[in-house]
This record gives sequence, structure tokens and C-alpha cells, in this order.
Amino acid sequence: MSLVTRQENDAIIRGEALLYNQLYGCFSNAALRCALKLDIAGIINRHDGPISLSQIADGINSPSPNVDGLSRLMRFLVHKQIFDEVHQPSCEETLYSVNECSKFLLKDTRNTLAPLISFGTDPLIFSAFYNLNQSIEEGGTAAFKTFGMEIWDLYSQNPQVNRSFNEAMVCSARLEIDTILSKYDFGSLKGTLVDVGGGIGATLNEIVTKYPHLKGINFDLPHVISSAPSYEGITHVGGDMFTSIPHAESFFIKSTLHNWGDDKCVQILKNCRESITERTGKVIIADNIIIPGGDDVFDDARINQDIIMLALFAGGRERTEVDWKRILKEAGFHRYNFIKIPAIVSIIECYME
Repeated sequence: MSLVTRQENDAIIRGEALLYNQLYGCFSNAALRCALKLDIAGIINRHDGPISLSQIADGINSPSPNVDGLSRLMRFLVHKQIFDEVHQPSCEETLYSVNECSKFLLKDTRNTLAPLISFGTDPLIFSAFYNLNQSIEEGGTAAFKTFGMEIWDLYSQNPQVNRSFNEAMVCSARLEIDTILSKYDFGSLKGTLVDVGGGIGATLNEIVTKYPHLKGINFDLPHVISSAPSYEGITHVGGDMFTSIPHAESFFIKSTLHNWGDDKCVQILKNCRESITERTGKVIIADNIIIPGGDDVFDDARINQDIIMLALFAGGRERTEVDWKRILKEAGFHRYNFIKIPAIVSIIECYME
């Protein structure tokens, strides 16, 4: 029997450690959900500066919080760079502060991601991922294997899940639209802009508010827009984007096409093309573009989202630039422009001529 060399042994240990790190990755989700439910970021933020463990415990809505458990939770969250640990010469206790990551856990700010964290860590939704193997073995989505229906049907039949999903999409879209509006000029558009699959209209409202010369049509399924608030300059229209889309000069499709397979995407884009009333009109897509071998700060998010698409959405997937070009050409858009912005999504302009 040959002896294991030191190099081989190091590789074994390294591989074991990497696998453990992947195995334990789910605990970050659990710790995030715990921090959100305890409102740890809010407790810290309500003080003028970093606070002690005992102060955090005092802020938790419980007569007898588990301080030892809280200490270990904070150690984990600091290690994961979700909160910062602060040591001050004038204070013997370790202090904790909100950082650039945990500020998104604050619930009463414009840029909160708390609803997205709450939805993304919901045990009901996350349970579908445990059936991903069945999706690979048999075809179909893990969502269908878990719920007996596709994810969109689950949303339409469960008002609480639907509301949670819409709130998650609103907070995520608000962050992205701020970046989009800072990097892309909608001012050159005229007439009416239709947001295809626009949810409850929050994204379109940001655009029309900045560019009030535009009229907006927020277009989505009837059960989605039924809970949409009123916005000045925006009309909510219910319908099926696979059948027909309201006529307008231009169209905006944000984080919608990645939910669908290629054939469905082509159909949506063809319907947009048929509804464009001006030859100078265009379709503006904001969606993920996977960069093979990419290593910027957003590439992990795009790859992770592709697994979400695989598990939950029939045909849904994240696409490379080559994938997008194929879909655009099949839909009749032979002229297009890819615009990278500092966000998970990129912009794709599709021109009529």
C-alpha cells in the first residue's frame, strides 16, 4: 500500500474543508432570518453608535433572551461580515455596529432588503430546493414536485405568499432601478412606456416620476395588479403577456424574461414588437447576463439566481450574451445594444430598425 504524500494529504484536507463550507452555507440563511426576526440591525441602528451585547439583548422583544445564544449568533454574523465588531479602549465589552451589508436588514429605510430576505428564507419556498434532484432526474421544476403546482399558481392561490413575493420584488427592484436610472437615460423616450410584467408598478413609478413627460402602463396578471397602489401618470392594465401587450412607443421588461424558457421569451418579445407604435420605438430589457468565468462582485449572485430559476420556474434560466442574441434575433430584433451597469442586471436595448 502506497503512503499518502504530504501534498496529497493537504489536498484531502483542503477538499474536506471546502465541502464543509458548502454544506454549512445554509446556516447563513438561517442566521440572516434570525437576525431579521430579532431586528438586530434595527436595535443597533436606534443607538447613536456601536452597542454592547447586553444592549442588543435589552432591545429584543423578550423578557428573558438567551444571551449566550445571542453572543454566539453575533460571533457568527460578524465572521460572515454581516455585522462589524468594534473594540474601543474606553469600553471593556465588545461592541457591535451595522455595516454596509447589515444596513439592508433595516426595515424602515428606502433601500431595505428585509422583505427579500424574509421571502428568500421562507421555509415554504426554500423547501422546493430539497427536491432539486427530482427535477434533474425526471424533468419539471422542483417547485411542482414540492407543491403539486408551478410557482406562479402557488402565488395566485396563496394571497399571503403572493403578497410576500410582491414585497420582495418591490424592495429588490427599488435598489436596481436607482442604479438603472443613474446610468440609463429614459428621457429620450416619448409617449407611453409599458412595463411588461411590472408587478405592482413600483419600478415604473420611479421612471415616470423622474421623467414626467412619459405616460406609464403597468402591465401584469390581473391578480398581481389587483393589489397595486395608484400612481400619478400610470395606468394599471391586467392581461397575459403571452397573448397580447398594450400598444405603446416603448417597452420596459425588467427581471421578467429570466423566469421563462426561450420559446416563451421569444413570444413576449414578438408581442412587444407587434405592439410598438413607432418605428423609432424600442424594447429595453433589464436582466442578468452570465459572464462565463466572470469574477466580479455580482457573478456569484447571477450563478446563484440560475439555480433559483432551475428549481422554481419552468424553463427559467439566466443567460449568457450569446443566449440573449439568439433569442433577440428569433424575435425579430436584429439590432441591439448591450449596456453593462454596476448592478446584477444589465441593459439590453432592442431596436425596431
